[in-house]
Amino acid sequence: MATLVEIVPYDPTWPGRHLEIEGTLRQLLGARVVAVDHIGSTSIPGMPAKPIIDIDVTVRGMPDIAAASASLIDAGYQPRGNRYHDDVWAFMLHGVEPKQRVYLCLPENETHRQRLVFRDYLRSHEESAKAYAALKARLAEAFRYDGDRYTAEKSNFINEIVSRATQLGAAGKQTGT
Repeated sequence: MATLVEIVPYDPTWPGRHLEIEGTLRQLLGARVVAVDHIGSTSIPGMPAKPIIDIDVTVRGMPDIAAASASLIDAGYQPRGNRYHDDVWAFMLHGVEPKQRVYLCLPENETHRQRLVFRDYLRSHEESAKAYAALKARLAEAFRYDGDRYTAEKSNFINEIVSRATQLGAAGKQTGT
């Protein structure tokens, strides 16, 4: 059954919810955790979003993926696999508000790096954030019951922002800023 692509106004409680979830994940996964990062639209102040807290959990290395996965599954997270073969394993926790989607990734993972670059760029570039919000609204309307297509149609915008931000970062390193 298709699920509605629901975009809701920004909720100022999302950052606090992330901190609560982060504490739970750190306790659950222990020393395997290198970092816990709030990603996705709920991590961008003012951004309308699907009511799902997205979190990247970086673990120490590949041997930790299986044990961390088992811990998440035991805690009620549903495994979603490594859908894009990018060494990022997804898990969803339903039955809580907002829902939680946790991704396990390895240090230096390119998908994780790009998510942080995108998030940080939109946090500091209001016009780009507004353009992204408008795009999300159009796509949610056009693909109301096709979450995969909704996500795919955002990829050109996301790739453009990541490229722009990466170029700006490289230029800043060259000039020493």
